[in-house]
Amino acid sequence: MHPIVIIGSGMAAYAVAREFRKIDQNTALVMICADDARNYAKPTLSNALVGNKAPAQIALGDAEKMSTQLNMHIMANTWVKAIDAEQQVLELECDGQPSTQAYAKLVLALGATPIRAALQGNATAQVHVVNNLNDYTAFRGELDQKAAQRVAILGAGLIGCEFANDLQQSGYQATVIDIAEQALARLLPQDVATQFQSKLQAAGIEFELGTTVTSIDLESHGYHVTLANGKTLQADVVLSAIGLRANSELAQDAGLQVNRGILTDTQLQTSAEHIYAVGDCAEVNGTLLPYVMPIMQQARALAKTLSGHPTHVHYPAMPVAVKTPAAPLTVLPVPQDVDVTWKIEPQEDGLIAQAFDHQHTLRGFVLLGPTAAKQRLSLTKLVPDLIPAQAQ
Repeated sequence: MHPIVIIGSGMAAYAVAREFRKIDQNTALVMICADDARNYAKPTLSNALVGNKAPAQIALGDAEKMSTQLNMHIMANTWVKAIDAEQQVLELECDGQPSTQAYAKLVLALGATPIRAALQGNATAQVHVVNNLNDYTAFRGELDQKAAQRVAILGAGLIGCEFANDLQQSGYQATVIDIAEQALARLLPQDVATQFQSKLQAAGIEFELGTTVTSIDLESHGYHVTLANGKTLQADVVLSAIGLRANSELAQDAGLQVNRGILTDTQLQTSAEHIYAVGDCAEVNGTLLPYVMPIMQQARALAKTLSGHPTHVHYPAMPVAVKTPAAPLTVLPVPQDVDVTWKIEPQEDGLIAQAFDHQHTLRGFVLLGPTAAKQRLSLTKLVPDLIPAQAQ
């Protein structure tokens, strides 16, 4: 009997392994990943500075520890070059040596890759992205090595704002640059974004919105960052957080259907039999959700399916807590294909914004400030499931 194979070592990969082992302790389980397979919680990367956590302290366990804990064979530093979906065999490469691995069932937990802006200048290669622990180690290394003070952040989305808050609270001067006219443009209505931004500005964070970075050059006093609106600014470190693109090339090359991510049904099965996808690479029922709670819902459902009990994933309403203590924020994103009207209620220390569809059903909300945050549970109960629970 061939093993169940998981490709990837991120949160989704380990979540599936963990949930599967709660049900089945004996079926052979193999994890294959291109990195060193350290297990860590990716969301902690954007607030590790203020928590005074060095990169080495973020990891929860190395490959050896996780292999023992989960009774799982881990093939670290190994690249999957191709998937033969018909023969159920993977082509691998490790240290230049090719090999193969057969599977009974395959889980693609391939994650996503940071989108990099097309920039001019002599220092484009020095722009950091933080998408994993190795990235974060390099980013922290430059912060420490240069005794950096000024950090320019490309992107005023969720990750960009979280890093800006973490850096600012840790004694750095953060400047956030985005082509959108507001922070968190994909998540917040304009009025809410204005208040959110003003709270971050009150904490010292600076914003350059409605423009882009055109070039980054290394000079004797640091990086010279030129913006499309003609302004320039100086930075000791530059971080890019302009978004992620699902890693779907391996699946596409194997003939699987892909769109924005690897397409799956509500049982997380791809267009190929015995192959499943989870996490940031998976477009489940037309929905791509790069957050923690959907990953946990996926892992629990898929673990049951892998153990022989086909199970549909259930997506209840899942609010996202944005880690910006200077402007405490909880967002329940509105589904992409839904037109809504926003109703905004000011609070003494923030606001409550509710999004209603044409049938007056609550489809999403934003809670800004500690007072508004208390409404999280009661409002969540009013929002329909994104993927309703199904009889198994």
